[in-house]
Amino acid sequence: MKKLFRLFLVLFLGLVPSLVMAQLTFTGEIRPRTEYRHGLKSLFNSSDDAAFATSQRTRLNLGYAEERFRVGLSVQDIRTWGDVKQLNLSDKNQLMLHEAWGEIIFNENFSLKVGRQELVYDDSRILGNVGWAQQARSHDLALLKFKTDEKGKFHVGFAVNNDAEFLSRQLYTTNYKSMQFAWYNRKSDKFDFSLLFMNVGQERDADSSEAIDRDTRYSQTFGTHMNYRPGKISFTGSLYAQTGKDPSDTDLSAYMFNLGMKFPVADNWKGNVGIEMLSGTDYDATSKTRLDEDYKSFTPLFGTNHKFNGHMDYFYVGNHVGNVGLTDIYGGLNHSKGQWSFATAIHVFSTAADLYLGPEKQDKYLGTEVDLSVGYKYSKSVLIKAGYSHMFASDSMEALKGGDKDETQNWGWVMLVFKPNFLKK
Repeated sequence: MKKLFRLFLVLFLGLVPSLVMAQLTFTGEIRPRTEYRHGLKSLFNSSDDAAFATSQRTRLNLGYAEERFRVGLSVQDIRTWGDVKQLNLSDKNQLMLHEAWGEIIFNENFSLKVGRQELVYDDSRILGNVGWAQQARSHDLALLKFKTDEKGKFHVGFAVNNDAEFLSRQLYTTNYKSMQFAWYNRKSDKFDFSLLFMNVGQERDADSSEAIDRDTRYSQTFGTHMNYRPGKISFTGSLYAQTGKDPSDTDLSAYMFNLGMKFPVADNWKGNVGIEMLSGTDYDATSKTRLDEDYKSFTPLFGTNHKFNGHMDYFYVGNHVGNVGLTDIYGGLNHSKGQWSFATAIHVFSTAADLYLGPEKQDKYLGTEVDLSVGYKYSKSVLIKAGYSHMFASDSMEALKGGDKDETQNWGWVMLVFKPNFLKK
């Protein structure tokens, strides 16, 4: 950690004299968040006690740009308050690289960006940086960026992952083994659309009886995201499909769609309604097994999934993968005036496929979640945010998730966000 920090400091001090020749940015973020958890991600049991803890992200961002190239470096420390002794000689939390990339600018329409970097596309449903999570997400890859014309962009990304440098091929299961994607986006005054194709290869030990028997299973995700703004009302829509093989080498055939509308309600008030459906596979919660021969469950692979399907993270945030899917009918109100903002949302959840508890088929309705949040902009660099969420779960949710639906299922949080610009005069 010390060596990495020294490297960061040397790079910064070395670049400062060149300010007159190039553009240098140096920003930071300190983000402590305190949470009360009594039913977050899964239903709480009456025998459990609520959790109360504070996590913190501390991040330094350095950027440097010239006419022919750009570089970006982001280092961060992620910790929970109290996980290190006060009189500590060493820190178990490691300063880690979140981003470290360089971009060659061949001309105004073509560039190549390589290294560890965030991928944020469209509404972040398929590719996002997972900014809510303190650690966030970034990828190691090469990214070709084309500007097709004044209104169009085309990106192509390539990644191949390994645990280390070896003299022969080794089994890799840390992340995906390989990934390639192509994304095209076109904007106009009233209508925007994007097309995405992504091929992901996951490596698994195909035969555990043999010492080394690697097999890479490839899945393809493809679809479109659209925005239409005819006036004060705007519409969004997404449609994606998945084919290929799942990690267990089962045939994959899945899809998802989202339709949404935003509209003004009154001065400084906006409303939204919509429906999202992610296909699922018939599932027996007793044996925890899929009942369909094919894998029909859509997975939003690298998306910012906390942004969707309620803030309590019951679905697709490290969970709810490979089972009954989800139908989410949602609506909400947002208010913003001056330094204050307020948002409320309601989600009605049900299964997309059939859920069984042994031989008994369960009702599709899973529950209703209510989310409330408030924000206050104390200054240009300081934000104060807080929120409360409550889940009203059904018997089917208990069958699927476990826990006790009759227990109070709630979650609250308070977060301070400091974002200094160290070079701003």
